[in-house]
Amino acid sequence: MIVLPVPMVVALLLGFLFLRATLFTETPRLLAALLLACACQSVTVSVVQYYGVSELRLLQPITASLIPALAWVAFLEGAIRSQPKSRDLLHFLIPIVMACAVLAIPVTIDALLAVIFVGYGVAILVMLHRHSDDLANTRLASGHFPAVIWRIIAIALIASAISDICITLALSYGYRGAPGLILSVFSSVALLMIGFLCLSPDIVTEPVEGDGDEYDAPSNAPGLHRQENAPHKTNEDVPVHAIMEQLEALVIGKKLYLDPDLTLARLARRLGFPLKQVSTAINLVTGENVSRYINKLRIEHACRELETGQNVTTAMLASGFNTKSNFNREFLRITGSTPTKWQSHSTVTQQTSISQ
Repeated sequence: MIVLPVPMVVALLLGFLFLRATLFTETPRLLAALLLACACQSVTVSVVQYYGVSELRLLQPITASLIPALAWVAFLEGAIRSQPKSRDLLHFLIPIVMACAVLAIPVTIDALLAVIFVGYGVAILVMLHRHSDDLANTRLASGHFPAVIWRIIAIALIASAISDICITLALSYGYRGAPGLILSVFSSVALLMIGFLCLSPDIVTEPVEGDGDEYDAPSNAPGLHRQENAPHKTNEDVPVHAIMEQLEALVIGKKLYLDPDLTLARLARRLGFPLKQVSTAINLVTGENVSRYINKLRIEHACRELETGQNVTTAMLASGFNTKSNFNREFLRITGSTPTKWQSHSTVTQQTSISQ
């Protein structure tokens, strides 16, 4: 009977997911690369720890250091901005730095690897907090779910670093059999979690050509000029009234909220204001983030559709949602009921009103 170690099973599963993602889905290249990196790392861990291929032991921390760098760049270009930046390539120098440490100062390998994983994980968490879960290029129909996915990926990176620290401590206390167990449990679970989350349709987005990052004001922005070293604007600097006036005219007047592919980047571009200012204005006036503001309008539209007798699927598609999971989640959050129950209650209420 052939018995495979847990990391090898994880590697095979991630490899299958990678092939499925590249052959049958439109997974962005960076997310696909992150999935492949996780699969390769699982293979490396398996052959080193369980098959005794000690020649690859020095390669293990080098390949591992690529994973957090890929996760960070994929996060930036998939959630924060759509246009790649040349400076992002600098993050891919991390494996070279790790290789230098492996060859010149091997005693620093564990500490450096932990710093890299924790550093990138914390950076993602800080960026999410800074943006209040308003991600530029994720579909607003997904609500807060894309931010939740990226937050879990960040935590998985940190957890992977904790596993390295546990291995170091175990070896220092003489527990020679601990590394294999720790890698099987912590690292394998972390890598598998990252791999699965990479395929979530809520973070798989199609970039919009010409969208800028959160500080890029479009060239036609009224009274705004992009400056490379411009100071961060406070809430008092945000033209809230002008933004909300144009927002209502565009989103409500022209029913832009019914666009299922609407993102914060597209919305800001249509308004002619920077992303951060649009997000801040909506939050100041409504007390909600952008996705909740848009999805509330969509659910109100869906309720009107349901009241006319449309079935749930038709109402969902007509209101700017692509998936029932997102629609049901937002419908429950806003109305406190499922679409089917809400429609049944609405029908009974209408019949009672007519009979009276």
